[in-house]
Amino acid sequence: MAGQTVLTRLIDRLHAAKDRLLASPGFMRFATAFPLTRPVARRRAGALFDLCAGFVYSQVLLAFVRLRAAEVLAEGPRTVAELAPRLGLPADGAARLLRAAAALDLAAERGGGRYGLGPLGAPLLGNPGIAAMVEHHVLLYADLADPVALLRQRRTDTGLAGYWAYAGAERPAEALAGDVDPYTALMAATQPLVAAEVLDAWPVHKHRRLLDVGGGDGSFLRATGQRAPGLELVLFDLPAVAARAQERFESEGLGGRARAEGGDFHTDALPGGADLVTLVRVLHDHDDGDVLALLKAVRRAIHPTGTLLVAEPMAGSRGRGARAMGDAYFGFYLLAMGRGRPRTPAELSTLLVAAGFQPPRPVRTRTPLLASLLAARPDRA
Repeated sequence: MAGQTVLTRLIDRLHAAKDRLLASPGFMRFATAFPLTRPVARRRAGALFDLCAGFVYSQVLLAFVRLRAAEVLAEGPRTVAELAPRLGLPADGAARLLRAAAALDLAAERGGGRYGLGPLGAPLLGNPGIAAMVEHHVLLYADLADPVALLRQRRTDTGLAGYWAYAGAERPAEALAGDVDPYTALMAATQPLVAAEVLDAWPVHKHRRLLDVGGGDGSFLRATGQRAPGLELVLFDLPAVAARAQERFESEGLGGRARAEGGDFHTDALPGGADLVTLVRVLHDHDDGDVLALLKAVRRAIHPTGTLLVAEPMAGSRGRGARAMGDAYFGFYLLAMGRGRPRTPAELSTLLVAAGFQPPRPVRTRTPLLASLLAARPDRA
């Protein structure tokens, strides 16, 4: 133990020396001039500037989405003079937006002063959930205007706390349709991307009955139903949300094998008998005590040989952009929301075991940035 402490102190001193060196103006001048270190120095300088300018980039994206620029550019390359009236902007405003959008790969310069759709603008066409999240972030921008104040005292009067009607409600089950419609629509718009990650990673067709807890308007279950035609589908969410889901099931011809039950999973028993239970982007919205109570409710409801799948962005995730999404984005988003936090797989494992499950196993997903996946079986002890 003593040797380990000495080694730890030595490593800490080496890191401190490295940090002092990297912070030195003289070393920075050397690093940008020396051929072997120049690429790294420039890349890190660019990354730091991107952090400083990130808010401006996000506002360029917001303008691009609000003006439906992706749809306009998808019609074919045009000059600024041709695009300006289509975007509803004066020529100088259109030129400024298009240059900025091209710098961020939302648009692309096609030659002859023309602009077309860029590699990051194209996905906006096929994924309306991305545009929905961009619009939704207006609330988050306002809530993070003073991030230090938010860090010092968790608040319940933020825009996000008001948006997510269940976040601070004493009796969430009493929420009316008007209270839940905005966030239900947002979840429905963004769910397809996450649903694809889960369904590509787990063989849902091998199960008999699936219970999706906190399933919103049923977007995940409808996608699941397409993958597994013989699977019975059960949704549990707040009564007003479940009513929306049942309407969607009926309108899409799933009423014979899909049903939605309303209730509050903090206080009401979950429907029993499912051999597969899913919690898709649910746990990170809640504090530890509520998460443990929910997991215990799932343990009571799940079939003894069933499987629980937990799917959400997790803290400490590996993969390009996944850690920033879990620790930075959701860390501050949930702070502004007023409850919940991103958790590491190890932290979720501790809660699952405490609730009566075996230690979960990670299931590889294609894009951890969107969702990581844990599978847990009930502990038979």
